[in-house]
Amino acid sequence: MFDIKDVEIKNIDHLGIVAGIIDSIGLVEIINEYIGVNENEKVNAGQVVKAMILNGLGFVSKPLYMFPKYFESIPCEHLIGSGVKAEYLNDDKLGRVMDKLFIKGLDSIFLSISLNVIKKFKISLSTSHLDSSSIHLHGEHNSSLPEVVFDYPKVENSLLEEELETKSLQPINVTYGYSRDHRPDLKQFLIELICSDDGDIPILLKSASGNTVDSSCFGQILVDYKKQLKVDSLMVADCALYTEQNLKLMSDIKWLCRVPLSIKEAKLLTSTLPESEFKKSKLRGYSYVAKKITYAGIEQRWLVVQSQERRKSDLQKLSQKITKNEAKIKSDLKKFSKEKFACEADAIKELSKLSKKFKYHQINQVSIIENIGHSRKQEKYYQVSATIIKDEDKIHPSILNAGRFIIATNILEEAELDNTSMIYKYKAQQSCERGFSFLKDPLFFADSIYLKTPERIEALAMIMGLCLLVYKLAQRQLRLALYESQLKIKNQLGKPTDTPTLKWIFQCFQSVHIVEFQNKKQVSNWNEERDFILNLLPNNCHSYYSFIT
Repeated sequence: MFDIKDVEIKNIDHLGIVAGIIDSIGLVEIINEYIGVNENEKVNAGQVVKAMILNGLGFVSKPLYMFPKYFESIPCEHLIGSGVKAEYLNDDKLGRVMDKLFIKGLDSIFLSISLNVIKKFKISLSTSHLDSSSIHLHGEHNSSLPEVVFDYPKVENSLLEEELETKSLQPINVTYGYSRDHRPDLKQFLIELICSDDGDIPILLKSASGNTVDSSCFGQILVDYKKQLKVDSLMVADCALYTEQNLKLMSDIKWLCRVPLSIKEAKLLTSTLPESEFKKSKLRGYSYVAKKITYAGIEQRWLVVQSQERRKSDLQKLSQKITKNEAKIKSDLKKFSKEKFACEADAIKELSKLSKKFKYHQINQVSIIENIGHSRKQEKYYQVSATIIKDEDKIHPSILNAGRFIIATNILEEAELDNTSMIYKYKAQQSCERGFSFLKDPLFFADSIYLKTPERIEALAMIMGLCLLVYKLAQRQLRLALYESQLKIKNQLGKPTDTPTLKWIFQCFQSVHIVEFQNKKQVSNWNEERDFILNLLPNNCHSYYSFIT
């Protein structure tokens, strides 16, 4: 006789895809090689990390102390491993694993995993993108781990050249600094990220103290990156990389970055080059002027780029600034006209001082009015009335500067990197920005972090990086399969696309359940669309939905 109590229903949704990608990377095995496996533990470190990634990519915004609650409705054994139960994934277990990850070296663990991905999925490293962003925190954060000495395991196929015995790094300093989140009232730490332009795959992820200045460390990060990976990659970054010290440090590295307009020569170029000198780029909406420049003793190519879309926006903002500035000047002149001066010379002198503050205007007409006071002495005093006009000589450089920026590279031959490719590769710098947007999504672990020790904050940052790695890899493989098969799937608007976001694919897998009855399992709510998508993904994903009958 049928009894509803004999039926067990668990939510799998898109988590089978996430678990399959984790398996295809070999992530659990790599973590366990670093941390080790204790036969007496109910769930090993690799499985805990897998569980945290499943949670992070569940997009349910559950804090860590609610971890077991999250897994109550999820088939733990099916997704994580035989014998794993929700209650084993408590905050104490998570904390101990994060401490062990920190001790064994977070940077090395992440790089070992990403190197495995590069080799297995043939990720191109012809171009790499570097950027950083801040993550704000709440509460106090005190170190809880002693300084230790540990051994790194030899990870198969790893390109890392680590000394066997290495002293553990001290944790980051969680402190105040420049906030990209516009929360200067909160302490923070930084995440430094290098992505490949092949699918935005994160290759290197490091945490840094909250008051770290990008320009002071970007050069060394890229030097270390090349040394560890042994690849001749074009390194792309924003203007924080362009300092004399960094450029000299990167003498053996191919680089491309934006030039800060705080450099006089750069500012002069953007504000004086006539429109007629610009050549149209093959990239729509962009034009450029190429220059050979020597800066910091290094010969390089500068490209003064003009974006039509940005120029239109900048000119509109400039017009608003001029109008606002004019209104303020007229108000100041009205107040100034009421002031009394002992002689004409004093009046003209003060008006001259005031006019030097005008950014876009100049004095047009001046009237000196002589008055006699109402006191018994009837002393003379002078007042000034003035009008203004726009100063075209001041405005013209701002008009020329609108929509312009400069990118530079030490690749001197256009045959190796042409001008249009320079613009294209710099625009691809958005790969890091998309990664940070993903990490800061409110539906991710959280929009800020509440852990109490810097070591665990760093460990969680690495887990967040692994979530990004799994997400971007799954998206890349799906899009690659669509491209190679010349197939398309429907997007949110019902229109065919071969570049779907993985977030949309996850939504397509909502309400997929594993139903168990009389020791038999079956996936419910399956359909042709989901089956089509699943067959585009790596084989490791298939087994998690293989109960279909």
